[in-house]
Amino acid sequence: MYKRKIIPNLNCGLDLIGEVLYGKWKIRLLWFINEGHKRPSELQRKIPDASRRVLNIQLKELEEHELVTRIIYPVVPPKVEYNLTEFGKTLIPVIATLGQWSDEHEDRLRDVILKQVVGSDLDDTLIS
Repeated sequence: MYKRKIIPNLNCGLDLIGEVLYGKWKIRLLWFINEGHKRPSELQRKIPDASRRVLNIQLKELEEHELVTRIIYPVVPPKVEYNLTEFGKTLIPVIATLGQWSDEHEDRLRDVILKQVVGSDLDDTLIS
């Protein structure tokens, strides 16, 4: 398991939330677990671009940060489910607000992101 060599800067709330939610899929994982998708295979179907390994790592980190709990059922084959903790549920309104902001600025955000992608592709072609 990876162990950090540098202690993170935790001087303000933004540093703290960054530490907890840093990871490409964590916000979506929390949202989908809240919506009832609790099994790893269900989460994988909801986020097909993410590898199973990365999802497992990020679920483990969310568990370590006490935002989700993992239940392992003693059956063959083993059945695993994730649930939000009460602490994790407090993030859902924040995530909903971020989603609403993104919906309100969807066109602008899409344009800005596509400019970066297309711009970097043009740079790559000019360099070649």
